[in-house]
Amino acid sequence: IRTNWSREEVSEVFNTPLLDLMYRAATVHRQYHDPRQVQQCTLLSIKTGGCPEDCGYCAQSSKHSKTVDLKAEKLLDLDAVFHEALRAHDAGSTRFCMGAAWRGPSQVGPKQFGRVLDMVSKIRALGMEVCTTLGMLTPDQAVALRNAGLTAYNHNLDTSPEYYGKITTTRRYSDRLETLQHVRDAGISVCSGGIIGLGEQDQDRVGLLHTLATLPEHPESVPVNALVAVKGTPMENATPPSGLEMVRCVATARILMPRSVVRLSAGRLHLSESEQAMCFFAGANSVFTGDKLLTTANNEQDEDKEMFKTLGLYGRPPFIGYSAGGPTSDGSEFKDSFQPSVEPMKQSAA
Repeated sequence: IRTNWSREEVSEVFNTPLLDLMYRAATVHRQYHDPRQVQQCTLLSIKTGGCPEDCGYCAQSSKHSKTVDLKAEKLLDLDAVFHEALRAHDAGSTRFCMGAAWRGPSQVGPKQFGRVLDMVSKIRALGMEVCTTLGMLTPDQAVALRNAGLTAYNHNLDTSPEYYGKITTTRRYSDRLETLQHVRDAGISVCSGGIIGLGEQDQDRVGLLHTLATLPEHPESVPVNALVAVKGTPMENATPPSGLEMVRCVATARILMPRSVVRLSAGRLHLSESEQAMCFFAGANSVFTGDKLLTTANNEQDEDKEMFKTLGLYGRPPFIGYSAGGPTSDGSEFKDSFQPSVEPMKQSAA
């Protein structure tokens, strides 16, 4: 497993003729993963709107509040979030992800952050993997999340270092990398990827993938998102990536980071079943289910069930160990620290 890819090597992989690229990626995928196993995850916005960052694609930025039809809301209470986790569990999801529109927990203070820690612990006890995305973390906050039972922390790099300044001006690329280091140092698995369709060029997609593939350790999870343009944001007129562009990014990520879970994330609603099948063939092995991803629409649950049946896919059980994960998800801590109060949902390949 390499973490010393040169940018030229990544560019060469990325620009491989598509059918050859897919074949190579599918071969790598089958060496490290069960190609029929696709994890079903659920993402819930636990604090919507009012974020002080100015990300040009995001409906939740307070900078766009006058032009985006989205009302800022308070942090959800513990019972409401647990109810949604139960629904997700019963629907077959094995990882529950929670997002808060914060710059970071330091913005809101210990009381609200403490409520999030309680959410993590209670949902983990349900028998689900738990992921959060809360913005930038301090080392102490990362440790607190680890102690609460967090499986993984999502903090996307979004795009290349060179293009990042065109996406946001309220934080630096180095801030993102610093939070990822705090997460790794705490022993939490890293979930980090990017967004395709922000107006970037192919060289920026190469730059993003190169950055991810040369981190000190490959992320446990690499989300590949297609921009869902929201009216009222600076990027409302951005052209979304084609299905084949998504396939190329998925395939390149799979080759560069063979052990990571490549998560086909936002924007899947605009991909046909055939395009999604190509992504799975090229190495994607996770999707988000449920009718909403934070603030944007997502594929219908019944549609996904039918697609899984058509393609012969089945869900990934929780807590079976991620080969690219840290101690919180590589399986080394599960027997000693995880005693579910509810038996995890059983998944069948049949």
